[in-house]
Amino acid sequence: MKFRKVCALFLSAMLLVSSVGMASAATPETVQAKLSAVEKDTYGTEQTGALLDRINKLEKDYNGSHNTGSMMARVDALYDEVYTNGGKPSILAQLNAIEWNIDHEVSMNSVEKRVADMEMTINGQTNEGTYKKRIQALASASFGTVDLPMEQVNVPKNTLIKVALVDPVNTKNLKKGDTLRYKVAADVIVNGKLVFAKGEPGDGTVLKVKQARNFGRNAQLQIDYKQTKSIDGTYVATFVGEEAKKEMKNLAMAAGASVAGMVLLGPIGIIGGAFVNGKNIDLPAGTEFYIQTKNDTTMYGVVTTAE
Repeated sequence: MKFRKVCALFLSAMLLVSSVGMASAATPETVQAKLSAVEKDTYGTEQTGALLDRINKLEKDYNGSHNTGSMMARVDALYDEVYTNGGKPSILAQLNAIEWNIDHEVSMNSVEKRVADMEMTINGQTNEGTYKKRIQALASASFGTVDLPMEQVNVPKNTLIKVALVDPVNTKNLKKGDTLRYKVAADVIVNGKLVFAKGEPGDGTVLKVKQARNFGRNAQLQIDYKQTKSIDGTYVATFVGEEAKKEMKNLAMAAGASVAGMVLLGPIGIIGGAFVNGKNIDLPAGTEFYIQTKNDTTMYGVVTTAE
C-alpha cells in the first residue's frame, strides 16, 4: 500500500503541472463582495434579503450588538474582525488554531458548524452567545487561556506543502478556467510555529486541457496551484516549482518506481513523458502531491512542540 501510495504521488507530479504561480487572493472591494465573503465563511452560503438586515444579523451573531455608521464602514469592520491579522490574530485565525489543537486538523466547514462541532466534542452540547464569546470559551477549554499561543513567523519562499485533491480530476470533465480544490495533507511547521495545518483549503485553475486522442496521443493538463490558505486564514501564493518536483521524484525513487523517460518540457517547467499513451488523466480524490510557497511571507503561526 505504501508503495502504491508513493507511486500515485509521483504520478500526480507527472500529470498535475503548474505555471509559475500567481498572486494570492485580493481583498474584495465592494460592500456586497465583502458581505458575501463573510457570510459564506460564517454560514456556509451567501444570505438573501436586504443588505441592512444581513449586516445586522452578522453583527448580532459576532458581537451581540449593532455598529453605527455607513453600511460600508460596518461591513469593513466585520470583514476586518473575521479576516485581518493586525495587532492580534483574526477570528478565523483563532478558530483555526483552536480546531487544530482539538482535532489536529482544520475543516473547511462554516464558522457556525465548526464552533458547534467543537462545543459538542468538548462539552457534549452547543453553547449560547455570540461567536466571539463561544470561540473564547473554546480557547480556554482547549489551550487553557483565551490568549492563544500565536506568534508571527517568517515563512521562506519555496517552503514545501504536501497537499491532496479534494475532488477527482479527469480530463474528460475539465475545461480551461475550471477551479480545482485541494487541501493541505500534512502540517507544516516553521521555527516551532504551525503555519499550514492539515485540512486547510487551496484552489487551482486549469490553464490548459486536452483530452486523449487517436493514435496514442496523450491527454494534457496544466494547472496553476495559485493559492493555499495558512493557519492564520490568509491565502499564500503557491505553485509547483523545482523543490516540489524534486520531492515527488525522490519519493518515487525511494519506492523503487522507474523514472526513466521523464522529460522537462517548456519554459515554465511542465513535466511530461509519463502519460499513458492514448489515455485520459484520471486521478481520484485524495491523490497527494507537493507544492511550494512562491514568496517569503510573514504570518501568524501556532507555537507548538509538534514536529
